[in-house]
Amino acid sequence: MVNWIGVAAINLAIAVTLGAFGAHGLKRIASTQQLEWWHTATLYLFIHALGLLVVGLLLRLNYATQTTAWLLQIGVIIFAGSLYAMTLGAPRWFGAVTPIGGVLMIAGWVWLAVTAFRVSN
Repeated sequence: MVNWIGVAAINLAIAVTLGAFGAHGLKRIASTQQLEWWHTATLYLFIHALGLLVVGLLLRLNYATQTTAWLLQIGVIIFAGSLYAMTLGAPRWFGAVTPIGGVLMIAGWVWLAVTAFRVSN
């Protein structure tokens, strides 16, 4: 079993690092659009890392499943990763994969809801 609390902590450390890099290291070399992509990626990484931290706790209490955690983790990697990549020079068409990450994150939260309703019955 994956230690999702540990994974969430790593995600949070990465989010802080990438947020700081975006705020200080990219200002002179990135366009306004690229900085917006970076900001959005970092915001979603932070939010979903915190969510994954909660899911990790819920897993230990048997109120969530590994499926929720995997959907959130893979989703945020695809979503934020594609935005980071475009900011750093990947072709703009690379953004076509960004919504796939968003759908996976949504699916993770919906799966958590389904699991929570099943546990409460």
